[in-house]
Amino acid sequence: MELESILLPGIEAKRPIVIAGPCSAESEEQVMETAKQLADKGQKIFRAGIWKPRTKPGGFEGVGVEGLGWLKNVKKETGMYVSTEVATAKHVYECLKAGIDILWVGARTTANPFAVQEIADALKGVDIPVLVKNPVNPDLELWVGALERINNAGLKRLGAIHRGFSSYDKKIYRNLPQWHIPIELRRRLPNLPIFCDPSHIGGKRELIAPLCQQAMDLNFDGLIVESHCNPDCAWSDASQQVTPDVLDYILNLLVIRTETQSTESLSQLRKQIDECDDNIIQELAKRMRIAREIGTYKKEHNITILQTGRYNEILEKRGAQGEQCSMDAEFMKKIFEAIHEESVRQQLEIINK
Repeated sequence: MELESILLPGIEAKRPIVIAGPCSAESEEQVMETAKQLADKGQKIFRAGIWKPRTKPGGFEGVGVEGLGWLKNVKKETGMYVSTEVATAKHVYECLKAGIDILWVGARTTANPFAVQEIADALKGVDIPVLVKNPVNPDLELWVGALERINNAGLKRLGAIHRGFSSYDKKIYRNLPQWHIPIELRRRLPNLPIFCDPSHIGGKRELIAPLCQQAMDLNFDGLIVESHCNPDCAWSDASQQVTPDVLDYILNLLVIRTETQSTESLSQLRKQIDECDDNIIQELAKRMRIAREIGTYKKEHNITILQTGRYNEILEKRGAQGEQCSMDAEFMKKIFEAIHEESVRQQLEIINK
């Protein structure tokens, strides 16, 4: 994709670029009070949801077009840029008419190629920064596809927002980070700026600070954080919003590391990593050769490929061995599940010849 900088005049080209404001625009007073507090802390880009797609009907679904007028007043009175989420062509037209500076596409919308195409068509001929959140499910191709649809409409000032992925089995986070997915997005689209949304990943305000730091350590370009003048009284997502004062405190504590050329010492350590990887590949090749021999034996003796007892034994033993070597048991389980899957695939090829 051919991309251009998303930076607007007056926004410094340094990490993190911060977009902050309430989950939802609730009233003109709430919007303006939050914006003024954020502006006093030096924030340049204000966010607020105008249309709020809810999981079930009956909840607060946003104030609608009326709220765009409140954002216009924020621009006028504070000088901040303003941004909001769009989910339909009508949303796009209303935002462009109101002079909104930055648009973003929400996770539910990203998951629907028809909806993304509708937004892309509405944006043809427009030069405005557009950020695309990851889809609710961990599907990198769907995320890249949404960016490509908007890029194909002629927009070059694009960015991505990592807000985590929905999971039936909730643990610490509201949405599982699955950091490897935005890392792969960065590898494939190195010039695409990536923002982290710690509010939606964490779901709790106490998780915002560590998530912001982790995003910076992974070389993300920016943060989009929900900040409300009175979070406990927010009409939506109250538990994940912080006051402008708390946000300022979090941002001031961030350690921003730079991506520099490797020093000689780091180069030597990376060479050791390369040697380890070479050895791992060689050992895996040896393991697969033995697995193929087992496959031949099973074929000759009419034995089924999958031996559940043996498989469970491997997972349990390797998990325990990994923990003894300071590695997470779940990490070891994933590795040996992948190894077993490849072993089964190779044995099936032999049996089906």
